[in-house]
Amino acid sequence: MALYEQIVSNNFVIAGPCVIESESILFKIAETVKKIAEKENFTYIFKASFDKANRTSLSSFRGTGIQEGLKALERVKKEFDLPVTTDIHEPAHAAMAAEVVDILQIPAFLCRQTDLLLAAGETGKIVNIKKAQFLSAAQMKYPINKVISTGNKQVMLTERGSMYGFERIVVDFTGIIDMMKFGVPVVLDATHSVQRPGSLEGKTGGNRDYVPFLAHAAAAIGVKGFFFETHPNPEEALSDGPNSVYLADFEKIIRDTHKFIDLNKSNN
Repeated sequence: MALYEQIVSNNFVIAGPCVIESESILFKIAETVKKIAEKENFTYIFKASFDKANRTSLSSFRGTGIQEGLKALERVKKEFDLPVTTDIHEPAHAAMAAEVVDILQIPAFLCRQTDLLLAAGETGKIVNIKKAQFLSAAQMKYPINKVISTGNKQVMLTERGSMYGFERIVVDFTGIIDMMKFGVPVVLDATHSVQRPGSLEGKTGGNRDYVPFLAHAAAAIGVKGFFFETHPNPEEALSDGPNSVYLADFEKIIRDTHKFIDLNKSNN
């Protein structure tokens, strides 16, 4: 079954470290999460970024760059037989990344960038558009239509919270319901939704304790796709540590989320 068909028909999880650090960390996360996903019957897509172009501070670690990053993702893909995804920031990145990845992720801040969306769509790869913190759910039909205009109908949306006041992100679950009406797979990004942007002296803070609750709530309303950043030791992560969940806690989060998926099914 093609990957997009699996995403449409099955529970799925997108997970990995925020940014590519070392091969050992990538392999440890991929191996661990794959086993959990198979046990809980989730399609698993490995995620890591080769560049974090929107870091708060100039001095923050950005990543390995596109060439080394794609090599690392390709090694994960081959070693663990997993589909992989990464975010792109410029139209020129689309074709390069499409040689390796199965899903091109459009960062939230860039989801209105027409040239980026068109370039991603033209690759024929699945395009995952993250909803901007400043857009309503209803406005996401326009980015979808930009990708579909290329003839590529393999589109999905990711909710990552909306900004309400400084340093505070809130998930509007009614907006998720509205996006589900577009007829494309919808993902809840449970870890970016608990960020506190710029709250740690030029770094993004967050509270990972809220992550399971957001995932459970999304599952309860019918969401089947979940995005998590996870790390063996978030305190040492080079990006998004405060909102990343411990790899050791990941199985429980997925297992409990699955219970809420089953609860939704029993009520419908």
